Order: sequence, then C-alpha cells, then structure tokens
Amino acid sequence: MLLQQDYNFKREVLEESGTVLVDFWAPWCPPCRALNPAIHNLAREYKICQVNIDNNPGLAGRYRVNAVPTLLVFRGGQEVRRIEGAVPEAQLRAALDAAARA
Repeated sequence: MLLQQDYNFKREVLEESGTVLVDFWAPWCPPCRALNPAIHNLAREYKICQVNIDNNPGLAGRYRVNAVPTLLVFRGGQEVRRIEGAVPEAQLRAALDAAARA
C-alpha cells in the first residue's frame, strides 16, 4: 500500500503496529525519482508512506531529514532503521523484512 499525500501520519505510521517504510523525498530530487520504481514495487508487499519534504517541512524537521531521499523504517510506531540516499531495492526489502521479524 502506497500512501503519497493527504494521509494522517500519526494514524498510518505512529499508531501502526506493523512495519512501515516512510520515504522522505522531493520532486526536484533526481535520486528520489530514480528510487521511485523500487518504492512502487515494494508497495505491493509493504506499507509505504511518502512524505514530500517541500510540503511537509515540519515533519521532515521532526525526523532530522537533512538529505533526500531519506527512508525510515518504523515498527510498532518506532523508528528502527534509517537509510539515506538511493539504495538498491534489495537493500530496502532486507531492511523491511528484518523489521517485520523483530
């Protein structure tokens, strides 16, 4: 499930008991665009929320997002992993699988 905009971060991420990948991105960011196909592939199996930092600077600040893309893995509402930069889909999948098993 891919949630891109107009969702409730608290409900969809912080109150979620399972694993959620939060993708902090920007439309002007080439690495973000390069990562987008992997994000959409993973959304078939995992819950993913995308946060446009231009539209949500407060949320980006709260999670100390200094570069995009920044991907945060949440489990039970807690951040358990942080990945910065465009990384291979396999690395994201491994991080999500590890969080789901924890």
